[in-house]
Amino acid sequence: MPFRYLLATAAAALFAVLLAVVAARGGDPFVLDRAAHDWAMDHRTRGWAEASEAVTDTGNRLVPYLLCALAGALASPRRTWWLGALTGPGALLAAQLLRYNLVHAVGRERPPVEDWFMHVNGPALPSGHATTSALTAIALASALLLHCRRPATRALAVALPAAWATAVGLTRIYLGVHWPTDVLGGWLLATALTCLALPPLSRALSRTAVDAVAAEAAGRTGREGAAGRDGKRAAGS
Repeated sequence: MPFRYLLATAAAALFAVLLAVVAARGGDPFVLDRAAHDWAMDHRTRGWAEASEAVTDTGNRLVPYLLCALAGALASPRRTWWLGALTGPGALLAAQLLRYNLVHAVGRERPPVEDWFMHVNGPALPSGHATTSALTAIALASALLLHCRRPATRALAVALPAAWATAVGLTRIYLGVHWPTDVLGGWLLATALTCLALPPLSRALSRTAVDAVAAEAAGRTGREGAAGRDGKRAAGS
C-alpha cells in the first residue's frame, strides 16, 4: 500500500476517534485543552494578540484560495495551467463544505466568550482556519516540490507552507477562540483529504493536458492534409 494511503488512513482514523470521544464527552474540553488554553490566556499580551490576529486572518477567506490557485497552476502542464488554477480553489471549496457539515454535526462549543480576542461564530471542531491553512499548505508544498531539484529548495518548499499553517493553527489557541484539539482535528482532516485527493487530481490534470495536445495535433494534421489536397487539385487544374 502506498505511503499516502497509510497516512490518510491513520489521519482519518485518529480524526474519527477524536470526534467520537469529543461527542461522548458532550464536547467538554480535555485536561490538556484547558491547560493549554489557560496558559495562553495567562501569557497573552495585546501586542502579540494583534500580531496573531494578522496571521490568523491569512488562514481564511481570500489568501488560501489564491494560494490554491497558484498550487493548481504550478501542478499543471503549461498548456492547461489555467485549468489547474481553477481546480485548486474548487477543491478547497469542496473540502470546506465537508468541514462545514462536520463542524455542525459535532456541535462542540468554543472556549468561553470572555476569552476571545476577536469575534468568531459557529461551532469549534474541526477548526476552519486550521483545516483551510493545512489543506492549502500541503497542496502548495506538493506543487512546489514538482519544480524544486536542490535539497535546500525542496526543504524550503515544505518548511515555509508548513510553518505558515502551523502558525495559523496556533494563533487560534492564543486568541482564545479554539481548544487545541479543535486545531488538531483540522490538521488531521486536512491530512486525510489531501492524501486521498491530490494524486487523483494531479492525474486528471495531466490527462486533460495530454488530451488537449492530442486534439491540437489532430486538428493541425487535418488542416495540413486539407491544404495538401487543395494544392494538388489546384495543380491538376
